[in-house]
Amino acid sequence: MDVDAYLALLGFKSPIEPDLANLERLQRAHLTTVPFENLDVYAHRGVRTDDLWSVSKVVERRRGGWCFELNGSFAALLTDLGYDVTRHAATVLFSQTTIPSHLTLKVELDRPYLVDVGFGDSFIRPLPLDSEGPHDGGSGMFGFRFEDDLITLVALSDDGKTEPQYRFDRTPRRPADFDEASLMLQTQPGLQWTKTRFATRLIDGGPDRVTLLEGRIRHRRAGTWTETKVDDAEWESVLGDWFGLTP
Repeated sequence: MDVDAYLALLGFKSPIEPDLANLERLQRAHLTTVPFENLDVYAHRGVRTDDLWSVSKVVERRRGGWCFELNGSFAALLTDLGYDVTRHAATVLFSQTTIPSHLTLKVELDRPYLVDVGFGDSFIRPLPLDSEGPHDGGSGMFGFRFEDDLITLVALSDDGKTEPQYRFDRTPRRPADFDEASLMLQTQPGLQWTKTRFATRLIDGGPDRVTLLEGRIRHRRAGTWTETKVDDAEWESVLGDWFGLTP
């Protein structure tokens, strides 16, 4: 992997000290620069889970992607920078599927941290994985529930309510371990990935965000969402303007 090219894409120069401060800077930069989007899946072009595919798509093709590509590529970068990274299979708790269909990352520093650049509008800084929390995720408060070998990420609201996000175990995974889930999400009828196209990313490191959906574009600034209608005829130009992508 061309580490310098990857870092340049994110706005960094090597060398990068593999510490917590830089981990957060890299996470926020990735969430800003590399969109979470489903354009290849929506168009039935077929995507893979291996690092060669993911890194090439992000760095050379200047594309975004979904969790297998974004977290897979980011894991490869962090590993080359000297971070101790393991991949974990998570079950999304508000999705249409009941199998582990999300790739998330654990990074070991002075303590373990959960890191994710492929889960859409979620936490934007590393979360300590050895404490229930609450933890400041940069875009809201988050916590963990621990049960035997399972860990559940939960979003915490101001009124004290909790919303489970995903659950994963402590078993390290390889990219190929996600092949079955990737194929299922691309081919099973009725799932969001092939029904409607979208793209989302942070603005300037967050927590401000822009999200393009069918028929509308949404912006979050200073905690407030605004929405503007986007006609089908202008959808592709808006995609290019805000995300630097073509369908």
